[in-house]
This record gives sequence, structure tokens and C-alpha cells, in this order.
Amino acid sequence: MAFNLDSKIYLAGHAGMVGSAIMRRLHRDGYQNIITRTHAELDLTHQQSVRDFFAQERPEYIFLAAARVGGIHANSTQPAAFIYQNLMIEANIIDSAWRAGAKRLLFLGSSCIYPRMAEQPMSESALLTGRLEPTNEPYAIAKIAGIKLCESYNRQYGTDYRSVMPTNLYGPEDNYNLEDSHVIPALLRKFHEAKIAHQPEVNVWGSGTPKREFLYVDDMADACLFVMSLTSQCYRDKTGPMVSHLNVGTGCDITIAELAREIGKIVGYKGRIAFDKTKPDGAPRKLLDVRSLQQLGWCAKTELPDGLSEAYKWFLQNQNDLRC
Repeated sequence: MAFNLDSKIYLAGHAGMVGSAIMRRLHRDGYQNIITRTHAELDLTHQQSVRDFFAQERPEYIFLAAARVGGIHANSTQPAAFIYQNLMIEANIIDSAWRAGAKRLLFLGSSCIYPRMAEQPMSESALLTGRLEPTNEPYAIAKIAGIKLCESYNRQYGTDYRSVMPTNLYGPEDNYNLEDSHVIPALLRKFHEAKIAHQPEVNVWGSGTPKREFLYVDDMADACLFVMSLTSQCYRDKTGPMVSHLNVGTGCDITIAELAREIGKIVGYKGRIAFDKTKPDGAPRKLLDVRSLQQLGWCAKTELPDGLSEAYKWFLQNQNDLRC
């Protein structure tokens, strides 16, 4: 690792799915000097509060995993909240990290930064080459701004801020609220409840034809520590002086229909699967080109069926405590 076991690390978003996975990994590797704050303790959209926190704590390394996230329904019905809150969170943390003299920062973005009709698989160079997917454009713009904040602070102030763009994530601590969840937790819950209620049919949003790539969240945590640990020279040489983001994914995708059938099999649901074509599909395909990260030495380890099985086990163990 580029930092010592006693290095002061601030993990923003530690209670979320990605943040909790990074926390598990840090603890597993023996890091103990980890700073966290709940939303009640620190509102990351409030500039002065964030500046005061950084001035007092002065963390050396920052994982910026805090964000407002959600699926198609949430992005479509709450666009102002998605763009405002994400812009404020990343701007406040990135600027405060520079003011406090942090050594390194890792910003977590999203694959939705790429144009809706980008050539597949989508390489890092596809950024800002076309129109975004309308259903999540405000969120995507906020994440693009985060990348450009990191690039701009690196250029003007010589900071070492990095960005990783994960594909669709799933796993422990996911959100199973059907109003704002992503596709995997939504389908796991739908199929589970249909099995328990002996429902003859499960309805899935959209046509089932779009293709998506999915990454198990513990693999994402592993990638985050890997990228954070790269030497500055290695990172810059591999990505170029003006590019501060790396794609993180598996390099493989699957149709939503295939995903639904796989989840039905894992859950043990025996009924029919129907597709509601009146509901939005989103982008037709979203597959990341992950060659840059592979060339640096990192590859995903968890196969989709294994990850889905682990996600379902976690759901079964925690369903009574979930916000559903």
C-alpha cells in the first residue's frame, strides 16, 4: 500500500454499500486510523461544516464514496436532488482536502458519465463525446464534474486526486427499497416476495433487452485500494496527463432478461417472468472497457452467479432490518 497502517484515512460514505465494503477491506488489512462521520454528525453538502471538519481532522488519505444514488425511477423523479447534492458533496470534500493538505484522494464516479450511444465497450476517452442518457443526466453531470474537479486541482495545485468509474454495483448493504433501488436488489426482493406469496408472475420494468455489466461490491473495494496504492508516476503514465479516471468493471455484460432469469433461479422462484415495455429501458448497453486497469494489474474476481448468491444470502439475513 502507498500508505501505512497508521495513516489517517477519511472514508466519506462509510455507511453506504461501497463505503462499507471499503471499510471491511481496510479493517481486514489492518488499518485502524479511519475517520467516519454519519450524516447527522456532518452534512457534506454544507461547505463550512466540511471545511471545519477537514481543518480539525486533517486526514492524509480520502476515499470519496459519499453520494446520493438510485435507479431509473429515483433519477427520473428527483433530478434536482441528484445533481445538487452530488455536486455539493464532491466540491466541498475535494476543495477541503486541498485546503487541509491531504496527500491523496480517490473519487468514486459512475459509468453513466459516458454518452448514451457511446461505442461499446466504453473507454475512458469516450467522456464528453456525445449526449448522455436522459433518465440519469443530472446525476451523470454531477459525476463528470467530480472528475473535472480532481483533474483541475491536480493541474492547478499539483494534488494527487484520482477517480474510478465503477460499472453497476451490487452486494451487501445494497438498497432494497423498490422506489429508488437499482435493478439487482429490486429484482432480488421482487422474486423473493413472489416466491413467498406464491405469485404466478413477476413483472420486470422495460423490455429486458438492454445489456448491463455488474460488479460485486467487494471487488470494487479491492479496486479502490489498488488504485489508491498506485505510485503517482505509474498512475499518470498509464492514463495520460489530462485523464484522471479509470474504469472499474468485469468487461462482461448480460441482458436484463438473462439477469432476471438468473436471479429467479438463485431465489428459487418457479413462476413466469413478464416484461413491462411501457417502462423505460435506459441506455441500450453499458459495458466498460477495463483494459487500462487490467494493464495496471487489477481484474475482478467474483463471477456474477456467485455474487448474486452472496447478495441474496445477505438479503435473507438482514431483510427484517432493511428500509423497504
